Amino acid sequence: MRCNGSARLLLPDAAPGAALVDVAPAWLCAAHHTLTSPGPYAVPDTEGPLRGVFGGRRFEVHPTVRGDGSVAWWLVDDTDHQLAREALRMERERTAFLAKASNVLLSSLNLGRCMDVTAQMAAESLADAALAIAPSRSSRLPVVTCLRGGTPVLEDMSVDPDDVPGLGEALRGFPPVPSRWIDPAVAPAWMVPEGFGPVGSIVITPLPGHGMPAGALVLLRKAETASFSAEEEIFARLFAARAGAAMSAARLYAEQTAITDVLMRELLPPVLHQISGVDFAGGYRPSADHERIGGDFYDVHPATVEGEASLVSLGDVCGKGLEAAVLTGKIRNTLHALLPLADDHQRMLRLLNTALLSSHHTRFATMVLASAQRLGNTVDLKLTSGGHPSPLIIRADGTVEVASTHGTLIGAIPNISTVTVTASLAPGESCVLYTDGITEAKGGPMGDALFGDERLKRALSGCAGMPAEGIVKHVQMLAAQWLGNRPHDDMAVVVISAPRTHHLSAVNGHTRGRFTT
Repeated sequence: MRCNGSARLLLPDAAPGAALVDVAPAWLCAAHHTLTSPGPYAVPDTEGPLRGVFGGRRFEVHPTVRGDGSVAWWLVDDTDHQLAREALRMERERTAFLAKASNVLLSSLNLGRCMDVTAQMAAESLADAALAIAPSRSSRLPVVTCLRGGTPVLEDMSVDPDDVPGLGEALRGFPPVPSRWIDPAVAPAWMVPEGFGPVGSIVITPLPGHGMPAGALVLLRKAETASFSAEEEIFARLFAARAGAAMSAARLYAEQTAITDVLMRELLPPVLHQISGVDFAGGYRPSADHERIGGDFYDVHPATVEGEASLVSLGDVCGKGLEAAVLTGKIRNTLHALLPLADDHQRMLRLLNTALLSSHHTRFATMVLASAQRLGNTVDLKLTSGGHPSPLIIRADGTVEVASTHGTLIGAIPNISTVTVTASLAPGESCVLYTDGITEAKGGPMGDALFGDERLKRALSGCAGMPAEGIVKHVQMLAAQWLGNRPHDDMAVVVISAPRTHHLSAVNGHTRGRFTT
């Protein structure tokens, strides 16, 4: 056996005549005997050069068979390269994990789902168990616990986070406490999952949110598992940053949704019904199917005194979507404040016009007001249009009359003029108020024809005697069929009907008869 100076430093027992098995590691001896004379040693099949460990260092080994049958072994120190390859592999795995975490976490705007995913992914890749804890204004903390290979479990726990070193600070957004400062023995029972066993190490890191903490992440490792290294703690913080951003976005979305629902309830058209012996029905379809509100609106305000006229308002604000809906809300609130003047339509519209001109809005609106009062078996109407399509009256014989009210639109010029007309509905007759989204709906066989006033009149002539709700549904159905899937404006329709009545004869001829619906 011969070796150079570098090899002698690596194999201090090597000397001429010494047996290889006495001075070299077993894996090198096995490789040598495989090349020279098959014997009891065996080398597993491997791809690429042979690698092994000498004194804590990794070497890549290359044999050269000489002409006399001897073998020269060249050893190349591969430790640093191997460490670099391992570090690169680990970095790629961590990058892939963070990318997956971001995709999964941000795919949901549900806070509970985000907490479940946070705890489950952390338990599978970072620890033996993980807890995602959300801050709470009450004495109970929402805690999601997950064991590796298990299912996340949510509990509302009545605990004091300040009893756990670093947890109270993490929930308040302070930097994390190094895991070596946390004694695993102080972990309270609520923090350790059932059947987990002794805790070997703990990492507690904040879940940073948008402007305020989103919660805290607790990682637990068993006593027999290696403790968290400094690199693993840094990686846990990178994961926590993504989880916190997702939880914060989910919480913000939930808060905005709750606020939107409260405001939306005030902006949505009301459900109409019979009031003081007059039937009312309404229908609304926004310009976009994903929206719930828009620029068309209607309201029915019952009289403060039973039997007096109820006020109906139907209007169309210039524009679509949320901005138009905001002005819609202002108009509806203004009209509500002007209800003491409900008998004077023209004055109401003038005051509304002034209110709109004095606001920061640059939009205008068209509107029609209708007062409906049941007198005997008929319904008396008073109709006033402010730049709005004239109401249509369906008579019992199917004739459709156009109410001759007209006027200037609201919120565009300082002085407006309107004309108020009256009409009377016999039992079974109806008055239809609608917005131009119906008559201006483009569709039909070629896709570019307007539904139009005449087509609407013909459709209504077949609705003679129908109840108010049926007329609304019929008009909406025809408009939807005409449109197909084409874009359209907001559409609203309100029907006022005089119910069909049955006369009850006088009792014994001494009392007046009365009408009932």
